[in-house]
Amino acid sequence: MDPAANSAATITATWRPGVIDLGPGHPSTDLLPLELLRSAAQVALTGDASILQYGAEQGSERFRRQLAAVLAAETGVATDPDALFVTGGASQALDILCTLYARPGQTVLVAEPTYFLALRLFADRGLHVVPIQCDEHGPLPAALEAALALHRPALFYLVPIFGNPTGVTLTPERRAAVVDLTAGTGTLVVADEVYRLLQFDGQPTASLVGEGREHVVSLNSFSKTLGPGLRLGWFAGPEAVIGRVRASGFLRSGGGLNPVVAALVGELLADGRFSDHVRNLRRAYAQRAGALAAALREHVPELAFDEPQGGYFIWARLAGSGAERVRAGAREARVDYAPGTAFSVGGGCSDYLRLSFSHYAPEELAEGARRLGVGLRAALAG
Repeated sequence: MDPAANSAATITATWRPGVIDLGPGHPSTDLLPLELLRSAAQVALTGDASILQYGAEQGSERFRRQLAAVLAAETGVATDPDALFVTGGASQALDILCTLYARPGQTVLVAEPTYFLALRLFADRGLHVVPIQCDEHGPLPAALEAALALHRPALFYLVPIFGNPTGVTLTPERRAAVVDLTAGTGTLVVADEVYRLLQFDGQPTASLVGEGREHVVSLNSFSKTLGPGLRLGWFAGPEAVIGRVRASGFLRSGGGLNPVVAALVGELLADGRFSDHVRNLRRAYAQRAGALAAALREHVPELAFDEPQGGYFIWARLAGSGAERVRAGAREARVDYAPGTAFSVGGGCSDYLRLSFSHYAPEELAEGARRLGVGLRAALAG
């Protein structure tokens, strides 16, 4: 079995009693806006019954206009509603693009390390995955250029903003290199940007789609802002891609993807409550990230990491010691994490661990870091 797939199977949100599990990237229940959605449902479901129809394949025009207006207000960049396609989350969008743009046996490039469940999806589709080495600025241009020439890939998948697992945001130079090098190669660039709105300070980083190229699409989701259970997201891209997806048999048969939930969320987009909620999330996650980082510096000085600026994760290195090897010690101390090998195509990143700060309050994160220090030192001494 592929090492990444094997490790991925161990990253599950079981939430064992008494264990602080920093592995899964899930929001905590107290940050899920149940009351907002309940009030939105009361409004949306008092209208006519049209939201219960199949719905437009691309998603309702009203919802796309509401979403475009919010994105423009949040980012300062005008967004065309016709460049948005409503989906049942980012994972569904990725699966649809794999179906339409790649055949079994073709190559997909991924920025290494990468989101571990994307690797599972590519495996399910029978795609050959080739990693592109990255540094702290993003994919290495020389490595990307060589892989494009050698493999002629169907897709290049990356998480360019607050990356999962690294937390890295591509520099402007690396963004330009990714877009320019892939242009004209027949490779569709798929930018998974689900953490884009969760920056701690300032305005969100511009979407990779904003470069205006015809071979780039951006995946987005409400899972990180409103709730994973909604199964609602969207992708942004050129008309050539949107038209191909819109005309697919899957969409022509089933109609719009999750129109009822889109109608509910649209109420929150329209009256500003979504934006207010996201501002609260930014403050909460910034506090949690700071608490975990400070506690790691105090209790686990063996770890090297960069202070997160957004998203969900800290990507930490335990130099010279396999993170998977010492994981048993951490579990003995009633704490857990995601081992770096889960995010590698070939089982690399063995010295790394991903720590999520999204699910726990600051005091719990501090206790998790204390337990992690105890567990790691016990494992290293054993």
